[in-house]
Amino acid sequence: MTRARTTTAGLEQRRRAVLARVTEAGRMGIAELAEEFDVSLMTMHRDLDALVGRALLRKSRGQVATVAAVLVEVSPEVRRYARLAEKEAIAEAALRELPPRGVILMDDSTTLFPLAQRLDERGSYTVITNSVEIARIVAATEHSDAILLGGDYQGAFDSTIGPEVSRALQRVHADLALMSAVAVTGGRLYHPVQGYAAVKEAMLDAAQRRLLLVDSSKFGRHAPFSHRDVSAYDTVITDQGVPQDEERTLRKLGARLLLVAVHDGRPTAAVTEPLPANS
Repeated sequence: MTRARTTTAGLEQRRRAVLARVTEAGRMGIAELAEEFDVSLMTMHRDLDALVGRALLRKSRGQVATVAAVLVEVSPEVRRYARLAEKEAIAEAALRELPPRGVILMDDSTTLFPLAQRLDERGSYTVITNSVEIARIVAATEHSDAILLGGDYQGAFDSTIGPEVSRALQRVHADLALMSAVAVTGGRLYHPVQGYAAVKEAMLDAAQRRLLLVDSSKFGRHAPFSHRDVSAYDTVITDQGVPQDEERTLRKLGARLLLVAVHDGRPTAAVTEPLPANS
């Protein structure tokens, strides 16, 4: 029995699923992937070669792995599938922190994608963002509107930076800023690109309340450019995998810390709010 020919859309959907699976595991055998996706080994090699050609994965000796970043941020296409269960759990907790309406700033972090998709569950918003993908997501919702900040478009990040973005943010007064970070060490936040660190600081200055949404894999990492510390945020939402020394530092800096749980790769509704450090 011959298999039906896969459409172009179906092919891209499968490759995205393969990318998500490898991103989740970090490294996998090619034969294992072919069996899991019920395709021939040759077909899986073609899929992987396409992803390798886009600098999303790397192949070696029958295995495939994610591309590690060193002082640079990996592409949004890779980041959006990494730690997806944690991001969805963080989105669940963040949703409860939103007002029923208002003006919200969102940076270009893929951690915010699951939350952007669920805004209609909470209320009606005007979302101001430098992320093209978040603008697309919000524009597709029923009750919220998107405003995309113009500036220097960075294709590798699918978002904008530059003085135009910072100047536009100086004219904004938002009810809430929702942001993430590439790296957090000792309560300090870092980004590998100076222009993005500047945008994050401008968003902080333009908002009345500020929430930091960051999964635990970002803790203990460094990048060249700092953009303040967690004391600039009203609430930090992360998962229970955050290192204990980093958790203690967050609490000492006065941040309200919400820890979300993920069991068997699935987010749960449970949120643990630790006691203050001096209790």
